[in-house]
Parts: sequence; structure tokens; C-alpha cells
Amino acid sequence: MKVVAVTGADNIATVYMAEMDGKMIEFVEALQPPYRREERWILMVSTLFGCPVKCQICDAGGQYQGKPTAEQILSQVDYMVTRWYPDRRVPASKFKIQFARMGEPALNMAVLDALEQLPQRFEAPGLIPSISTIAPYGRDAFFERLVDLKDRLYPGGRFQFQFSLHTTDLNLRRRLMPVRTWSFEQMAAYADRFLRPGDRKITLNFALAVGSPVQPEVLLRHFDPQKFLIKITPVNPTCRAVQHGLVSYIDPYDSASGAVLADGLRSHGYEVIVSIGEVRENQIGSNCGQYVLKYLESRQPLKDGYTFVVNTLSG
Repeated sequence: MKVVAVTGADNIATVYMAEMDGKMIEFVEALQPPYRREERWILMVSTLFGCPVKCQICDAGGQYQGKPTAEQILSQVDYMVTRWYPDRRVPASKFKIQFARMGEPALNMAVLDALEQLPQRFEAPGLIPSISTIAPYGRDAFFERLVDLKDRLYPGGRFQFQFSLHTTDLNLRRRLMPVRTWSFEQMAAYADRFLRPGDRKITLNFALAVGSPVQPEVLLRHFDPQKFLIKITPVNPTCRAVQHGLVSYIDPYDSASGAVLADGLRSHGYEVIVSIGEVRENQIGSNCGQYVLKYLESRQPLKDGYTFVVNTLSG
């Protein structure tokens, strides 16, 4: 792996662009202000070269060129860890590794091989791997093996699992994520097999656009509030969101944005998180759905997105 360009700021987030076997990939490290790196540190790695799903809010879709090996996935983690901790000892009490920069992780079994190796690769007592998925149809082998892996290596709340829903309107969801996915019934049934006492609740994520309904009665029909929590996030500024006319329901500049929706869901028994990140991450291009290489290719002007300078590395 050769890192060829970088953008961002060490005190917020950094995006690395790298070449692997003639293919390009991105990975990210980020902080959660006001916490220091020694307290909370988040890494995001790519699990595919491109992505065949082509979600309407995500710039990482398209130009699919195959699957990285487990070693290629872990090399992204290695690069960021050894930059700050050459001895591979990560002191952060919360050290989250999200398999979420580019690619639907369930489409690559090597993600599971990487998860098998993580605990031996670093001395990191705060390690929490995180898988976020649209639950593509036909990937049962991935999800069933994940249950066993989580139980063996990451019990007691040391693993985070998330379904990306984005709306409770199934027809709209199919447009936003134009591939066949599990039904809500299948997701709920999987939760019964996945969860053990002490595990974190499964997250239902809504990167919510204006006009995308989130109906409590639909959620309650399938998703037990004792097993699932709800996270509501902005639609981050991406080229594809603009192309598809998607406007964020959540205002990233308003900390109270989404409060009415969140309170309504809480009244039905759900734990709800309205997650509005650091807006400078949008400008860096490090937030979920963003992909700097896509912007560099298109040069499509975006309000509040991809404004940081990308520095090319020599050598």
C-alpha cells in the first residue's frame, strides 16, 4: 500500500488516499472533540475497491474493482495506528474501528478474517469494531459467521452493529439503496440470533433526507425497543446526494435539529441518538458517505463539503 495524498487536520480528521495493486482506496482517522486521541479515537477503513451498491447519498459507490484481502484491510489500520503509536499500543478507552469508508462490508468475507486478527494485532483494551450494513440479500453466510465471531472475540458490548435504513418507506428505501436487501422481518429475526446478554443494542441508522418518513408504527411492528436503538444523522454533503436532489432533514449547524422527531420516537420507547458531527469534517470530506477521490474526479461545487486542500505526497 502506498499513501499518495492526504487532507484534513490532525485535531479533527484526516483522510488518506492510497494505492493498492493499482487501485485506489481511502481511509480515515477522526477525533470526537473535546476528547483527546488518548480518550476516543475513530478509524474508518474501506472494505471494497469501489462499491456496486451505489446508494443515492454516497459518493463511494461505483467503479467497483473487487475486494481487498484481510491484510489489505488491516494495512489501513496499521498505517494510522503506527503513525501515532509505533509500538501498536493504543491507550484510548474508546478505540472504534468502523468498516465503513468505502464498500458494503457484507459483500467481502475478508472483513471477517480481518476481525479475527484485530485483537492479536494491537494492544488496545478499548477496541470496539463496528459494522454498518444495508443487509444485502444472499449474504447469510457473512452474517451468521459474524455472530460466532462477535461472541468469541467481542462479547459484553465490545462490538457495534448497525442496520442502515434511512426510511421506513420500503419503496423509497429501494430507490435510495438500489439492490435487493433483507426485509425488516429478516433484520428483526437476525437480531434474535445476534444479541446476547451484555451486548450493545443494534442501531437502526437514518441518514435522513427531507421527505423520507420514519414511522414509529412501522418500526414497532418489527424492531423491539429493548433490542434496537435509533440514530438519526444528517445527509452529509455529497455529489450523489445533490445529483439526486436529496436535502438533509437534520441541519448540521443546529444542535436542536431533529428534536421533535427524536422525542416522538422516544415516546414509543426507543432510545434515540441525534448524531450531528463536527461540521469541519464535511469540509474535509471525512464524514459518512463522503469520498474525496469522487469529488476530485467530478469537481462538482458543493456547499460546505470538500473544501480542504488535498496534499499530494511525493516519493
